[in-house]
Amino acid sequence: MIPEINYGAVAVATVLAMIIGSVWYAPPVLGRRWSRLSDEKPPRTGGEGITRILVSIVLGFLLAWVLAGSVAIAWHFYGGSYLSSALVTGVTLWAGFTAGRLIVHDVMVGRPSQLTVLNIAHELVLVIAMSLVIGLWPPAGTV
Repeated sequence: MIPEINYGAVAVATVLAMIIGSVWYAPPVLGRRWSRLSDEKPPRTGGEGITRILVSIVLGFLLAWVLAGSVAIAWHFYGGSYLSSALVTGVTLWAGFTAGRLIVHDVMVGRPSQLTVLNIAHELVLVIAMSLVIGLWPPAGTV
């Protein structure tokens, strides 16, 4: 079975990922703190900056697409509200994959726990926002 996916919702969720990341990591918001904690260096060239943005767009799309497919499968399996399926699926996938893996990785390489919290909080906000878009705009004919 190929799950039904609303590609309009996936596109909006991808754009939302870029907006949330741009605001979250903006210097006046949390960007300075993140840069200090991560010892991040700004891109050396314009091409390096563009590469970072393109990678973010592609992986934001991938996250939204996988989330949309997972929500459709969960909704078919469990039933109920499409929105609640989206939110529960998003938070469950975030906890089991994103947060869990980031925590393990950051502990193993000795990153500051404040950096880990900042990054997993960003991912949680991102996944909840994507889940809201996907849950409020289900594929045609499913709900």
